[in-house]
Amino acid sequence: MTDPAATRRANQAWGRAIATALVAAGVRSVCVAPGSRSTPLVLALARRPELRLLECLDERSAAFFALGVGRASGEPGAVVTTSGTAVANLLPAAVEAAASEVPLLLLTADRPPGLRGSDANQTIDQGGIFAGCARLALDPGVPSADPEALRVLAAQVARACAAARGRPAGPAHLNLPFPEPLEPESWPPAREEPEVAVPRHHAGRAEPPPGIAAQVAAALASAERPLLVCGPVPDPEGVGNEAVALAREARVPIVADPLSGARFGPGTLDTVAGAADRFLTDPDVRRSLRPDFVLRVGATPTSASTRKLLAESAGAPQTVLDGGGRWKDHQALASDYIRADEALSLSAVRRAADGERNDAWLRRWSGAEAAAQETLDAALEEAARDPAALFEGAVARAVVVAVPAGGVLFASSSMPVRDVDAFAAPREANLRVLGNRGASGIDGIVSSALGAAAALPDGTPALVALVGDLALLHDANGLALAATSPRTLFVVVNNDGGGIFHMLPVRDFEPEFTRYFATPHGLDLSLLGELHGVPHTVASGLADLRAALSAGLAAAQGGLLEIATDREVNRLAREAVTRRVVEAVSATL
Repeated sequence: MTDPAATRRANQAWGRAIATALVAAGVRSVCVAPGSRSTPLVLALARRPELRLLECLDERSAAFFALGVGRASGEPGAVVTTSGTAVANLLPAAVEAAASEVPLLLLTADRPPGLRGSDANQTIDQGGIFAGCARLALDPGVPSADPEALRVLAAQVARACAAARGRPAGPAHLNLPFPEPLEPESWPPAREEPEVAVPRHHAGRAEPPPGIAAQVAAALASAERPLLVCGPVPDPEGVGNEAVALAREARVPIVADPLSGARFGPGTLDTVAGAADRFLTDPDVRRSLRPDFVLRVGATPTSASTRKLLAESAGAPQTVLDGGGRWKDHQALASDYIRADEALSLSAVRRAADGERNDAWLRRWSGAEAAAQETLDAALEEAARDPAALFEGAVARAVVVAVPAGGVLFASSSMPVRDVDAFAAPREANLRVLGNRGASGIDGIVSSALGAAAALPDGTPALVALVGDLALLHDANGLALAATSPRTLFVVVNNDGGGIFHMLPVRDFEPEFTRYFATPHGLDLSLLGELHGVPHTVASGLADLRAALSAGLAAAQGGLLEIATDREVNRLAREAVTRRVVEAVSATL
């Protein structure tokens, strides 16, 4: 018969060893959802001053908060749950972490193995629940106070943290069975077990294979119409800086996704075609700007028109630089696929480049960009003067202008990130843009943004999250975490439903379209703010939005800033502005 006192001591030792190993591995943020089975671990974690514990009622929101921590910091955020369906609620965040290569640590309490496969309450098969997305999944077994067992446990925790950080980064899962009784014999508990030794993990970044950088540099130099296309990357700051530096020195135009790190910052005005998504919608413009060599970095860009340009350039060599693990060429266009760190590879190519090149090709792209941005500026001013001319691209453009230098924009999936891509002009000021574009869901956006804000270095001016009404409603529980970052400002574009579907032909199929796709909800979003104690403001138009953004950011005041739009008006205005951009660009080519 099991000795309850021995079980308590083993659980206590197990929890302490895990906490010690997490601290040694550099984990600093842990999001805890309430539950009984995780008691030994939570009590141990709570007594480590190095750890910042955040309580969250909703496991799904907790996991996305931890994901946001990892996205902003590059270090794994951890989430702790009890057993059963609590664990299943972590799956959406795990899928996003895997697809976007963000470190995430999943610590799930479980019933002992002898209770699995029976009718024991709150017991499911947790071991393989993250199969297909976990970089590593371990079940260390039943707790023990034996020093050798504790040493092995610490090594397993270190392995999980290393796997979460690894190339590619992603979710790592530790499934932790704890038998009853779960509470220690005394509180504060007596320290009886020895300190555990935790192995240190040292990882490097993959340099490009010998000679490859010189080959890519030669291809850039020999091409008459080279193009650099930067998609979303896990390390936007390092990759973006290197991409812009290479483009400036090699006189190569860049099409830069907002999540690439190459869209905003010093040097981007000289090289980045920020309006490419709009003017590349036209087949004639694409023919005029078709490259004869493409150097691609990171994942496939958000822009559909950029993807069309790449597909129509299939006869030209296309080299992909990828430092992660997913295959990032779903259009099967790559002629060369280089597995190496993106920033190191771009730096190596820049060092290998030599000689001057004719920048007529860059001037061609720059002329198109200048004409497009002038047209977009005019449309933005019209939208500011006339509320009937308001469209969501103008909102995105205004938000990007308002975020202070050194600040962070978290762009929601669905239309917000597309609007930032299509309508936001490059800026010389540093602006970091984050988003959940791995699996591109709108679930967990609020929690992810708040997790990112919580992980930002002290002194970061602000985090502004641009979200749609459905994304806000989908993760409404995430607002309960708003107290962790009272300076995070959510700009909510409320078109009363799924505005993205108005861009698709299905909009003509009524009444099914409105009921099953647009899904108007008619909800008062101010009630969400009231429920969670988050300030709520309504902007009545673009000029009012600009003023509210300026005031809110100057006062370092977070909350919900809502602006209403009409789905059909937005579609028509977007199409009209795109036509004007194409006409202006066509006149320059």
